Amino acid sequence: MRTELLLLMLLMFTVGGCTDPGPQTRNMPDQEELITDNQRAARQEMRDIDLYLKRRSIAAIDIGTGVHVSKLRDAEGNVAKPDQLVTVNYVMELLSGVECYKSKPGEPESFRVEHDDVESGLHEAVQQLSIGDSAVLIIPSHRAFGLIGDQAKVPMRSTVVYRVGVVDIKDVR
Repeated sequence: MRTELLLLMLLMFTVGGCTDPGPQTRNMPDQEELITDNQRAARQEMRDIDLYLKRRSIAAIDIGTGVHVSKLRDAEGNVAKPDQLVTVNYVMELLSGVECYKSKPGEPESFRVEHDDVESGLHEAVQQLSIGDSAVLIIPSHRAFGLIGDQAKVPMRSTVVYRVGVVDIKDVR
């Protein structure tokens, strides 16, 4: 009986034991493939922005890094500068028109140019605007929420469109 029990236990350990399949290999793309894929995606994003502008008949200026600015109302005055506090009413949406975020009515939001945690493209674009200006700002993903989006409402690699109205610009001291 003891021998049978010992054999049964040995059999259970042998049959029921875990087997290590060894290291699993995945074919990861090499650096050149990643660079090529990102360049292709960036070219496609620029084509998407151009199509968006054409479909909506928006005349916009590319201000250097793919960020496009189209002033709807051009007020005279000094444009925002780094370190200033800019207060804006805004609606932010995707190229598809899906609204993601907006300021509450009567409660514009403020941020410090080139300091606060908002998209780098927004920092760049507001430096083209003065108090009283309203504009459409098209910000490509690399100047907005990047490769991963914002993990809430903005999907990965998304171009965003801001409709902004500049309420105030103040020096911070």
